Amino acid sequence: MIERYNILDALRKKDGSVVSIKITKRDTNETSIAQYLSSSAVPHDSQNHCVPILDVLPDPFEDKTMLMVMPYLRPFDDPPFTAVGEAMEFISQTLERSCTAIGDCAGANIMMDGRPLYPEGHHPVCRDLSADAIYELVPRTRLDHSVRYYFIDFGISSYFPVGVHPMVVGLDGRDKEVPELSDRIPYNAYKVDIFILGNLYKKHFVQKYKDFQMLESLIDGMTRRNPEERLTADEAAVFFHGIRARVDPIQWRARLRPYGETTSERMLNSAVHMAREGVYRMKRLVA
Repeated sequence: MIERYNILDALRKKDGSVVSIKITKRDTNETSIAQYLSSSAVPHDSQNHCVPILDVLPDPFEDKTMLMVMPYLRPFDDPPFTAVGEAMEFISQTLERSCTAIGDCAGANIMMDGRPLYPEGHHPVCRDLSADAIYELVPRTRLDHSVRYYFIDFGISSYFPVGVHPMVVGLDGRDKEVPELSDRIPYNAYKVDIFILGNLYKKHFVQKYKDFQMLESLIDGMTRRNPEERLTADEAAVFFHGIRARVDPIQWRARLRPYGETTSERMLNSAVHMAREGVYRMKRLVA
C-alpha cells in the first residue's frame, strides 16, 4: 500500500502510467524472486498472479538498498466487495498457483489492479478522490468490469523448480495462526500458503457475510492443523471450482448480506443494488 513508509507513487516517463516504487534491501531474495517471476523464464499465463516488476534501479542515496518499480495497485478489498460473484472471482484467482511459495499471502499482501473500476484514474493516496483530489469518485462494479489480483511482497518467498520438495523453516509472516511455523523443524511452504488463504477466506467472507456457507467445507480442508491432512493447491482449486459451478447466475449477482446489518442499512443497500442491476439489465436489452 502507498501508505507504507518504504513505498511511494510516481509517474513513469515512458508511458505516463502511475507506478509504485518500493525500497528494498539488496541482501534479500525479494528482488531476485520478483525479477525471476517477471522474466521470460516464467510463462506469462493467467495463473501467474505475482506482481510484475517493471524495473529495478540502484538507490542513489543508499548502497545497501534498491528501488523496485511495480504497477500501482489498490488493496484487494478497496472498494469493498458488493456481490457474491465478486468474492468468488477473487477466490478463484488467488487459488491459481505458480512455482513460488509466497509465504505471506495474507490480505495485506494481496492487491488489485483497479483501473477497470476507475477508468479516469484516481488519487494515489486518497483513493476515493479524482487524480486532482477534487472530486469524490464512484467506482464501477467488479461484476461488470473484471479486475486482476496480485500477490506482492516476496520478502520471505521461496521459488521451487518442478520436482524440488518445498520444505522451509521460519517464523515470519503476518498470519500468526499457521500452526506449523517453526525456526527449527522444516515444513511444507505450499501448505502454509493454503492455510493462510483459507484463513483469509474465512475471516473476510464466511465470518462477515451470510452468503458463503457453501465455502465452509473448502475452508475446513484448507485450514486443518495437520499439514498432511490439508488440501494441496490443486485439490483446493478443484474443490472450489466444483462449488463455483453450482452457483447460479442469480446468486452470482446477488448482493452481499453482512452480519449485523440493520433494517435501515438492509433497505438502503438492497435499493442501491437493485438500481445497479436494473441499469445492467437495461444495457443488456439495448445491446
